[in-house]
Order: sequence, then C-alpha cells, then structure tokens
Amino acid sequence: MTYNAAIFDMDGLLLDTERVCMDIFKQTCLDFNLPYLEQTYLNIIGRNESGVEDLLRLSYGETMDYPVFRKQWKQAYLNIVENEAIPVNDGVIALLNWLQTQNIPMVVATSTNRQLALKKLAMAGLSDYFSVVTAGDEVTNGKPDPEIYLLAAKRLNVNPSTCIAFEDSNNGVKAAVSAGMETFQIIDLVQPSEEVKALGHGIYTSMNEVLTKLKQ
Repeated sequence: MTYNAAIFDMDGLLLDTERVCMDIFKQTCLDFNLPYLEQTYLNIIGRNESGVEDLLRLSYGETMDYPVFRKQWKQAYLNIVENEAIPVNDGVIALLNWLQTQNIPMVVATSTNRQLALKKLAMAGLSDYFSVVTAGDEVTNGKPDPEIYLLAAKRLNVNPSTCIAFEDSNNGVKAAVSAGMETFQIIDLVQPSEEVKALGHGIYTSMNEVLTKLKQ
C-alpha cells in the first residue's frame, strides 16, 4: 500500500538511549539502597512521565521516596543527553533516506517531553527528517494509549490507517496498533510479550531488516 506518513518512536528506536537510561536507573537504585527490579524497569519503557511514576510507586511502594529518587535519576540522565549526541541506531539513516525518496512524510511520536525530544533529535542530526514532533507532554494519556499516535496523524491531516509506525517497546506497539496503524517493532531492550506478539504486527531485529521488507 502507499503510506501517507511514517511515524517513529524516538528513544530505543531512533536513538540508543534506553541503555543509558537503564544504567543510570540502576546506579540511582544503588544510591538509594533499593533493589533494581528489572521487570519493573522494562515495563516503564515507552511510558510518559506520569506512567513511569505510577508503575514505580506501585512496584516500590513506600520504600521509594519517588520525588527525590526521580529528581536524581532524571538529573543524571539529563547531564548526559543534554550535552552529548546519543548514537543513532543501526539502519536508521538508511531507512529515513529511503522514505524521503518515497516522498513519505516522517513524524516523531515520543513519550519524552517536547523540549528534550527536540534537543536530542538536533544533537543526533535527525531534526531535518521530521516535519512534526509529537511529545509525551502534549497528550493526556501516554503509551500504551493510542492518543499520541492519533494526534500525530491529526497534525498531518492523514487517516491513521494509512500510516506506518515504528516502535521498540511493547507499550509503544500497543499504542500504534490501537491507533490502527501498520506497526513494525524493532527489538531493543524489551522482547515482545506473548500478548504483544498476538497483535500480529511485524517484529524485526534491526532497521535494516525493516528496510529490506519495505523495499519488497
């Protein structure tokens, strides 16, 4: 089919940020004498600020002083991503360049807040590829709710069913599929759950694999 837009998640999909964030989370847990709950961390990937807070409060309960923990974790993360260009994941540039040759508008739909998302994209040299950036602080309901994907399509004035979405996290995949978009999941830190596999979307190990598929 002909796509009217290609919509991309950012962290873990375009940029190799998830490992940076995970390592800082682990260190912050050590600093606060808290256990590193791996599954809890993997479950917050793809969620916006309020979704992250809800899940961490649920998992750690009163053992975590969330505001203080979050402040230290976030500041340590910002010290890196606001001052260093995060590496672009393998195959990203080739896919973006190919989509440009197909005259398909490209959009970012990220759970990150808008100001930081724009800075990350600029520092990585990706800004010029995207006509629209839709961010986590611009929606009421974060991923896995489809709101951010529906908003991205609305801003381009296109039907969500004519869009292709690229995601790495299970939460992001749920959001894109719920929005009615053809969805490609490129595995990063999180393996697709059985629930997500049942959605019937494409699952790939790299952007290069996706590009080969799209060219067929």
